[in-house]
Amino acid sequence: MNVRMISYLRVSGGRGQTAAGLGIEGQRQSVAEYIAATGAKLEQEFVEVESGKRADRPQLAAALAMARMTGSILVVARLCRLSRDAHFLLGLEQSGVEFVACDMPAANRLTVRLMAILAQEERERISTATKRALRAAREVRGIRLGGWRGGPKVDPALGRAALKKAADAFARDVGPVAAEMRLNGLSLRQIASYMAERGIRTPRGGAWTAASVRALLARNAEIIVEAARKKSFASFTISAVT
Repeated sequence: MNVRMISYLRVSGGRGQTAAGLGIEGQRQSVAEYIAATGAKLEQEFVEVESGKRADRPQLAAALAMARMTGSILVVARLCRLSRDAHFLLGLEQSGVEFVACDMPAANRLTVRLMAILAQEERERISTATKRALRAAREVRGIRLGGWRGGPKVDPALGRAALKKAADAFARDVGPVAAEMRLNGLSLRQIASYMAERGIRTPRGGAWTAASVRALLARNAEIIVEAARKKSFASFTISAVT
């Protein structure tokens, strides 16, 4: 008798997912190829269209319930794409349902538990960084909008300096995350889509694009180089004095 499988496909409502090749059809094709290769039988497909920040996932709950009732295996196309979703990972690990990921067939419950812990830590870190950046951005907007209105004139350079300071703080907080994703092979558009899914805005409050991600990575690299130069200069100065 063929092994029975329930597929769970998930995509954000944003257009960036389709552009990044992570849309429903791409996931469906991966599942179909895996099922054909293993000789399994697809019993039912569940599709979730939602934001990565939402905790309620009715289609996931339905897929897990159906898998339990029919004794089927839950199959997902790309576990690595869900690796930063702590709620999904914990739900999968605690469901008791046997599962398989097309891109990580060797993954087990221990793998998922570790991924969930890392996902939660990353979400908390990004949330803290985003709140800090938003506070700085509000301060900058206050300076920029508080121009001359019959009172003492404000030096525009002060506003520019504050804006640069806030942008640099944002790059130090969020830049390393984007840089790590880039090193792991994600495209600029995929990183922009990742930011959008989690409600992270640019330092100016706009939506992420490939160009804005490139600018963030460039500024992050500049900050690293500047820090290295300062450290090198400090070491040289100390050596010269001693």
